[in-house]
Amino acid sequence: MAPGNPGRLIRSLAALALLAAAALPAALELTGPAPFAVIGPAGTSATDRAVPPRGGTADRAVRLRTGTAPTFDIRRTGDPANRVTLVLLGDGYTADQQDLFRRQADQAWRALMDIEPFRTYQDLFNIRRVEVVSPTPGIAEGEIKGRRPGTPLGMHFWCEGTARLLCADEAATAQYAGAGNGPQYLIALANSTEYGGAGGTGVTTLSGGSPDAGRIIQHEIGHTVGDLGDEYDSAPKDADYPNLSNQGADAMRRDHLKWWRWLGADSPDGGGPVGAYRSANGVYRPTADSVMRTLGGSYNLPSREAIIEQLYRRISPLDGAEPRPGRVTGRPRLTVRPLHLSGDRQLEVDWKVDGKAVQPSSPDHSWFDPAALALPAGRRVTVTATVRDTTDWVRDEVFRDQHMTRTVSWVLTG
Repeated sequence: MAPGNPGRLIRSLAALALLAAAALPAALELTGPAPFAVIGPAGTSATDRAVPPRGGTADRAVRLRTGTAPTFDIRRTGDPANRVTLVLLGDGYTADQQDLFRRQADQAWRALMDIEPFRTYQDLFNIRRVEVVSPTPGIAEGEIKGRRPGTPLGMHFWCEGTARLLCADEAATAQYAGAGNGPQYLIALANSTEYGGAGGTGVTTLSGGSPDAGRIIQHEIGHTVGDLGDEYDSAPKDADYPNLSNQGADAMRRDHLKWWRWLGADSPDGGGPVGAYRSANGVYRPTADSVMRTLGGSYNLPSREAIIEQLYRRISPLDGAEPRPGRVTGRPRLTVRPLHLSGDRQLEVDWKVDGKAVQPSSPDHSWFDPAALALPAGRRVTVTATVRDTTDWVRDEVFRDQHMTRTVSWVLTG
């Protein structure tokens, strides 16, 4: 499903059928009229925030105010306008249990950042924690037909009649989260040790006290951020996702469908080469196994590409440039600020003067000193800097050119 496809979503139980040791029943996918993601209104924010060091922890968090609950920036990597903010909220945690919520929230987002591609792209995320105080401990764990959950976020199991499908009141959760000035994903943790969760809706949910909480969020966020479908045998026969297909490998290759660019590639998820593996429901998946099929696995290559592409649909590879691009006077240092990645590979920056490549002045290619041009009086030149994410986890070069590349230019006169 493309994010712009209205009226369609998934609520996914985290591949319960594939926890063989637990002998759990098959998971169900359900449809309903909720948004794909929650995006804060443009130009609004709870308050101005001081920026803590990259990867800041809760101990250095800045206390904020929303209309309903105290909020903390627990990890700030950049301006929220050009970051994806994960907002962690708790339900069923009393005032005396907020330390428990903080620990479980930290475990959840750290587990997410421990799996690729989130590990490499972790600095594209800000993390906020909203401390919602519940009058009573725990959430509704049994059937609640005809009754309202008694917690602020209304979290409850037996959503849509499915025991382990964990849902939240999306309007209430959005109100507690508050507005942001960039894209936000809401993640609600239930004060429960029961197994369950949901993804792909306006609120991703998980049982904060479950021993499998980290693996649950890795699976469920694949639905929410990457728009991925379940790859296990008992999932509904629905191929309207980037990692599912009604067509086999030959048809994909012939007609350039789905993950045709990846066919034959060695996938790092351990599921064998990328191909077309048919599930019992008749739908093809890219590899024999992945985190969208079995909890604790990895994302296969087509799924990694889908997640990265969804991130770049929401943010730019360039945080900013100084001075402001356009005509400049004097000889100021020209600087760009590409997004930072975790690991050795960083975004590439190429500099040109009147279309000809030049060597930048800094080792990291982030700035260029125009004094080196020795422009004669009256000579005008255009200096450009192109920032580009060259990851080999994306093979769609048209998408890379459109969304993963940014060029800025300055006009200087001698």
